[in-house]
Amino acid sequence: MKKNIVFFLLVSIFANAQINRFYYDYKYISDSTNKAEVKSDIMLLDIDKNGSKYYSREKFVSDSISKADLAKQLKGGLGGSINIKKNIKPGTIFATVTKAYPDYKVSLSEKIGQTIYKVVEDQKPEWKILPEKQKIGEYNTQKATTTFGGRQWVAWFSADIPFQDGPYKFYGLPGLIVKLEDKTGSHIMTLIGNKKTEASTEEELQLPGVTMIGLGGKDIEVTKKQFKKAWKDYQTDPTKDMKQSMSTLPAGAVVKMRNQDGKDIGVNEMYRNIEKRAKEEIQKNNNKIEPDLYK
Repeated sequence: MKKNIVFFLLVSIFANAQINRFYYDYKYISDSTNKAEVKSDIMLLDIDKNGSKYYSREKFVSDSISKADLAKQLKGGLGGSINIKKNIKPGTIFATVTKAYPDYKVSLSEKIGQTIYKVVEDQKPEWKILPEKQKIGEYNTQKATTTFGGRQWVAWFSADIPFQDGPYKFYGLPGLIVKLEDKTGSHIMTLIGNKKTEASTEEELQLPGVTMIGLGGKDIEVTKKQFKKAWKDYQTDPTKDMKQSMSTLPAGAVVKMRNQDGKDIGVNEMYRNIEKRAKEEIQKNNNKIEPDLYK
């Protein structure tokens, strides 16, 4: 029986919807053996009536908005103006966290190799609210603690901002989380400003009959157990996905590859180069925000 393979082109239709956008300065140490190297990303928490999305500005927002423009955008918001140092090296955060209201169904989209996995969270932060209070920037905040994802966390939330949400997977306090820090000081998220904006929401349409390889596609939804297996497989062989893709090429297909110097290289050499770079990156990125997910 002949099989018909249908490729889909994902087309986005954009509709305007107003959201509350909160800007967090996320400082983190990705290599526990090099604590002097602190990376920084500007993270966005977009909140509307349906839920929230937490993601990296560097990865998902157009770089046509300069850091100076960003500071101007934030001026006059609840957090006032901010100062972003020009010499901060952007980090490498790919992960996106979404929360669906009113049940706060949380999911994490994370990349392993060339594959994006969507992991539905099966636990929620259990908070202990403490009487201690302090002012952080323009915000009056109160302290709370929790243990989540293999780390102990301290949160400072503000009841003046009526959203029971916060950065990454954290939520459930009687106000927005203004600052979040793990006990080791390796991961610190601090609210630096906010604004209301017209955001683009995407509705995906699948159009059959259009051959487009490498465009679009959906996250692969997995359990935590399946994600952990995928991570272990990647650590063992970072080229596994590429090898599988290469195996689907038509018989007799010619694939030409070049190294960084522009010289032609063979498939095996390409695999060796990819594996070397991936394993070096894994070794340096050993201080995950949620270590339990990578055990």
